[in-house]
Amino acid sequence: MSETGAHPFFDMHTHGFVRVATSTPHVRTADIAYNTAAIIEQARAADEQDVDLLLYPELCLTSYAVDDLHMQQALLDATENAVAEVVAASKEITPVLIIGAALRKTGRIYNCALAIANGRLLGVVPKSFLPNYREFYEKRYFARGHNVQGQDITVNGETVPFGTDLVFGAENLPGFTFGMEICEDFWAPQPPGTLAALAGATILCNLSASPITIGRSEDRHLLCKASSNRSICAYAYSASGHGESTTDLAWDGQGMVYELGELMVESVRFDFDAELCVTDIDTARILSERMRNGTFNDGAEYAGRPEDWFRRVGFTHRYRGGDIGLRRAVRRFPFVPNRPGKLDEDCYEAFNIQVDGLMRRMQAAKPKSLVIGISGGLDSTHALLVAAKACDRLGHPRSMIRGYTMPGFGTSDGTKSNAWKLMEASGITAEEIDIRPSARTMLENIRHPFADGEPVYDTTFENVQAGLRTDYLFRLAGQHDGFVVGTGDLSELALGWCTYGVGDQMSHYGVNSGVPKTLIQYLIRWTERTDQFGGALDDALEAVLATEISPELIPESEDGEIQSTEGTIGPYELNDFFLHHLLRYGQRPSHVAFLAWHAWRDAQSGVWPMHFPDDRRNQYALGEIRSWLRKFLWRFFEFSQYKRSAMPNGPKVTGAGALSPRGDWRAPSDAVAKLWQAELDEKVPEN
Repeated sequence: MSETGAHPFFDMHTHGFVRVATSTPHVRTADIAYNTAAIIEQARAADEQDVDLLLYPELCLTSYAVDDLHMQQALLDATENAVAEVVAASKEITPVLIIGAALRKTGRIYNCALAIANGRLLGVVPKSFLPNYREFYEKRYFARGHNVQGQDITVNGETVPFGTDLVFGAENLPGFTFGMEICEDFWAPQPPGTLAALAGATILCNLSASPITIGRSEDRHLLCKASSNRSICAYAYSASGHGESTTDLAWDGQGMVYELGELMVESVRFDFDAELCVTDIDTARILSERMRNGTFNDGAEYAGRPEDWFRRVGFTHRYRGGDIGLRRAVRRFPFVPNRPGKLDEDCYEAFNIQVDGLMRRMQAAKPKSLVIGISGGLDSTHALLVAAKACDRLGHPRSMIRGYTMPGFGTSDGTKSNAWKLMEASGITAEEIDIRPSARTMLENIRHPFADGEPVYDTTFENVQAGLRTDYLFRLAGQHDGFVVGTGDLSELALGWCTYGVGDQMSHYGVNSGVPKTLIQYLIRWTERTDQFGGALDDALEAVLATEISPELIPESEDGEIQSTEGTIGPYELNDFFLHHLLRYGQRPSHVAFLAWHAWRDAQSGVWPMHFPDDRRNQYALGEIRSWLRKFLWRFFEFSQYKRSAMPNGPKVTGAGALSPRGDWRAPSDAVAKLWQAELDEKVPEN
């Protein structure tokens, strides 16, 4: 369905996204003609916004609170006629419509959810659980639909599938599969929507009335969040709003959509006007998460394999292709806490996972010292902060931390000064060892051209220095009856940006091994902002944060340019973005590129993490993203796995995963990256 000449990459449907909306239409009590017109009006408005799936409230054709009027034949006749009117209107619009109506079958009335698309009534799902307590009297009017399976229902002369055993799927969009439940169903101990998810539905839709009382909104959020998390799906919820009868109750018109436990969008409650609440759901992410979660699949087996006995109602989705944008927030920094109300709590938790891990190792090993190489850069600074806090909590003097700054051929005065400021301000035992004489001796012994005065700064030249630093640290740990605290981070492990063996890849305990570079930057700012160590460290931490990331293994050039890590391997903020989506969800490279393009193409749009510096707010063109992603794929899948296969112990910190072969990530060291690069080359344009 893509527009002629438009590259498929720019169409969100190519990547498994489905645009979902909840509707709070205008409503009048028992005024079916008015309500039908309002439903169609909202459907056309959703069509203009390229919505794929539109969810309405429970019994929206009649309104919910009509009490015994539900059993009036004239009302039921008019309801069925209204269904025909909505079905006819659906011929001209894109969205699949999910509306609520009371329908008759074999002398019973059922509270139903109707799926409508392309001028067809696709099927009808009855409500399983009928509330009949406090203000609710549904069993007075309706028959329970819990055991209705394998049946049909005739509406306006057309016979369609009827039952709680239905899922609906677009034949031309594999991830677009949805199930339906109604209001009380998801308050039940065993929600019927769970079976629909186990049968393959990636999106669950709840048509609700749900009168509002104090605290009810929070309860709905809780259940939507839990349903989407537990059933590994998206969960859309639409409740009745203004216009319902207020004889005894009030209504707030709450609409919201969750995906895998994350709130994607919610409506304005108590809105007098009709409202659409629109977001794009990543069905590819949902399906990928299900593949990774064995418990979900065990749950399907335990429930009797619903996919075997659920009926799937197929349809061809008539969607608009081309670039219709992306209606969802894409986090630029997926590893960085972004919940404003929970920001300090999340940072505290991340930092103390590291601290607690190191404390336990100290209790087990009973070292007399902790040995850390202090470069004046981000990683060693953060490792020092973790070690200092661990000593504080265990009641050890910080002087048991032995910090060594070890200048080499590329060490700048700035980072050396940073290192000394940090060590002195933190109260540790501080020393300096100049590794250049030892490095010269080794370079001479191996007959490296640099020893003869040639400006050859190759990998060997760099690794001699990196290896010597680690060698010194291990010997010092032995000399002082301690262990080496590793400083290398998750981002470096992903990229293989570490010297293997006797190098920064190795330590006795790697406190940063589960923390990516972007999170380390943020946590250092957090420790300063929340005064974790008093003001003495603030100046030193500011200096570290302002310094360009560099291994400083190559001498400064004649024009004053220093060795740049990100100039070689790419911006860490992009690499961490790539890592998150590949490690956590196994997304296709083209999918990752699509998300990265929407997240990073415009620095002025979207939300940045709180307290993020204005001068660090970057943006990247698609060509840049594609180029750096291609390099990342090679480094991650082909180049660096052998370094991760032999990595030291260290705590997992983020839910996105870690790279330990004993934990989240197991991979062969001799794999090739060609298929990932080929997918990227084929599916992503160069600009």
